[in-house]
Amino acid sequence: MTKRNDNLLLAAGVLGAFGVGLVTGKALVRSTPASDDALPQASLLDTIALGLDVFAPAVAKGAIIRRPKVVGLAERFALDRRAVQRMQKLRNKYGEGPLMLRLPIRKQAVVLAPAHVHRVLNESPDPFSPASTEKRAALSHFEPKGVLISQGEERTERRAYNEAVLDHRQAVHSLVDSFLPKVEEEVGRMLAIARRRGELDWDAFARGWYRLVRRVVFGESAADDQELNDLTVKLRRNANWAIFHPKDRQARERFFERIAGYLARAEPGSLAGMMAGMPTTPRTEPVQQVPQWLFAFDAAGMTTFRALALLATHPDQAARARKDMRSDPARQHLPFLRATVLEAVRLWPTTPMILRQSTRATHWDNGTMPADTGVLVYAPFFHRDDQRLPHADLFTPELWLKERSDKDWPLVPFSEGAAGCPGRNLVLLLASSMLAALLDGRAVELAPGRRLDPARLPGTLDNYTLRFKFTE
Repeated sequence: MTKRNDNLLLAAGVLGAFGVGLVTGKALVRSTPASDDALPQASLLDTIALGLDVFAPAVAKGAIIRRPKVVGLAERFALDRRAVQRMQKLRNKYGEGPLMLRLPIRKQAVVLAPAHVHRVLNESPDPFSPASTEKRAALSHFEPKGVLISQGEERTERRAYNEAVLDHRQAVHSLVDSFLPKVEEEVGRMLAIARRRGELDWDAFARGWYRLVRRVVFGESAADDQELNDLTVKLRRNANWAIFHPKDRQARERFFERIAGYLARAEPGSLAGMMAGMPTTPRTEPVQQVPQWLFAFDAAGMTTFRALALLATHPDQAARARKDMRSDPARQHLPFLRATVLEAVRLWPTTPMILRQSTRATHWDNGTMPADTGVLVYAPFFHRDDQRLPHADLFTPELWLKERSDKDWPLVPFSEGAAGCPGRNLVLLLASSMLAALLDGRAVELAPGRRLDPARLPGTLDNYTLRFKFTE
């Protein structure tokens, strides 16, 4: 990729993040003057710097589906570490915040204090709604009635439905005896490829992971459904551009029809089969809840592959993981491997920008945030703040082996509060059992050409170029 193309990608990210109004300083200067009790506001230059260092790379990498070449650029140029450093500068200059940005066409705040992260997430969905303007613009491309962009009674009902199907409150899903054999089978396919080729790369892993996801969600008949996969990718690529790309309603209807067909088939041992026995109302919209699961499982696959890289470069922790496996031969609950997955998401969040939007004015120690303000919790800032956290750049799974509360520093790999990810425990079950199956009876190491420094892990880890060698 040429330097010119690199710059074009980053420029596109800036425009996508801030809109056309950010291009000229004149537009920014015309923002509405603050009232006496308003929250502190960033300067024009600091707002632009935040846009370039934080928003632009996140948007350019792809908020809804990743752009692999840009992820590679982000690792090469340490863009995520630079974004954390920009947030540290804002915190050190303006204090604990929240900090309003100087924008022309919308009210936007960034969260800078740990206690404020807990407040925003715990007080969702009211007064901090997950259905932010940006999220609605993106997700409406493929799930316009999904729970993440629903409000009021519709959200309440859809959230309860998601939690019931995904067994949100249970560490081990009720369909575990159906799911784990599928994990073993897909890992067997991956390892067969690794033996033939001498290594396991992302493409081979991803094919197996997505087969597993379709089998878990829909059943065996969906395992090789390439059309469903292609429609998912197409709609999510469109969603990356939010309002800047027209909605492909024809593709979306084909997508929904394909999902509806699998839900009608209701194969036993799948989430679709479980859904068949769930009570619904006209507001539930079961078909439109499923796309979010497919979306979330994509991020889970990236995290699982990165977690494997952590274990491949930390032999002591890999040995502990194997001990964890021996303690539960059924592999239903593997605390250390689940902690490894959580740590991979802490180090490299798959949802770096947690977005909320205030439904009414809220009061803070240093001022009032007006209604209809976008609120950004930039997860990497709190996960990798090396000015506050001694373990910021270290693989520290012990962080997750105890109960965490609002008194702890906010580590929010799956968000938290009433709008936290309802599929958290199902993801941890599938990811940890897949890691166990990959590690069982074999050593794993990064293939030549890649390395991770355990003393200072990178701010970005490009999962698309990771390759592993196994020794049995």
